[in-house]
Amino acid sequence: MKKKKRYNIAVVGVGAVGIEMLRILKERNFPIKELRVFARSKRDIQVDGDTYHVLPISSEGFEGIDIALFAGTEGENGAAVTYAPDAVRKGAIVIDNGADFRLKPDVPLVVPEVNAKDIKKNKGIIANPNCSTIQMVVALAPIHKLSKIKRVIVSTYQAVSGAGRSAIAQLDNESKKMYGLDSGVDTDKAFAYPIAGNVIPQIGGFGDSGYTSEEWKMVYETQKILHSDKIKISATTVRVPVKIGHSEAIYIETKKLLDINVVRDAFFNTPGIILKDDVANSDYPLPLDSEGKDEVYIGRIRRDPFLDNGLWLWVVSDNLRKGAATNAIQIAEYLIGKRP
Repeated sequence: MKKKKRYNIAVVGVGAVGIEMLRILKERNFPIKELRVFARSKRDIQVDGDTYHVLPISSEGFEGIDIALFAGTEGENGAAVTYAPDAVRKGAIVIDNGADFRLKPDVPLVVPEVNAKDIKKNKGIIANPNCSTIQMVVALAPIHKLSKIKRVIVSTYQAVSGAGRSAIAQLDNESKKMYGLDSGVDTDKAFAYPIAGNVIPQIGGFGDSGYTSEEWKMVYETQKILHSDKIKISATTVRVPVKIGHSEAIYIETKKLLDINVVRDAFFNTPGIILKDDVANSDYPLPLDSEGKDEVYIGRIRRDPFLDNGLWLWVVSDNLRKGAATNAIQIAEYLIGKRP
């Protein structure tokens, strides 16, 4: 990308992730010359006291845009399918948070702490991985450098915000009714089952071998980001009654025996990771720790008592920020030569 003092930026979508994109662009002082915000309809929105004029999306709207950030919607064909090719033809580089381009061979799938070099391979579109994949590969990468990973088994505990604003509203309303704080206001339900006081062991539709689309994303996206289709990955993804912050229990089998202290040091010295691993004082990552933060939190690091080369981790991250918006904007920062 041609070096400039300031850049013309487009944000497409004003749902939960789009709002975070606007917030993080401001927080990180991204050098913006002009900001255009697109959605299906024209309106004004407020974010942290700032007013943004939202324009109806059109192909013509990308004229002169340097970087287009598509907020995306998990489980649906995102706006990028329709508008990204036009944006690229008009000279923009597209960073898409949706699922549509992630596994395309000619589209880099990037977590900057892990595979920033892949950004250079873009042909106009760069994909943002799935939220649950992002935090997992941030945790896996330092270990993979110490010893190649053979196998990963992961169970996720994913916040409702990953399913959008309607899911947050469902949790809020059901919680009010459950605890008698308010009668609650019935809204369109994001989930087929109640989520307050409940967990739902399905994210996405069921497909091959009884695994969901979310679970297969974690397999194929992780292999692509780490440049290894030899890593055997099995996932169970679960929706839990938490508003923000995905948690993951990750089991890792490495080729070589690793000293636990060496693993801890690797995490401690990796940008983007916060180590909270003092079990003697019950200090470990919680979703509340990660809310509003851009780092991945790691704790409860322990060896499998029955397999020397096996490790367990507990990993937590804000799914709207590092799991989506922040990761996309970090990619944009790399494009313009701004490094953390």
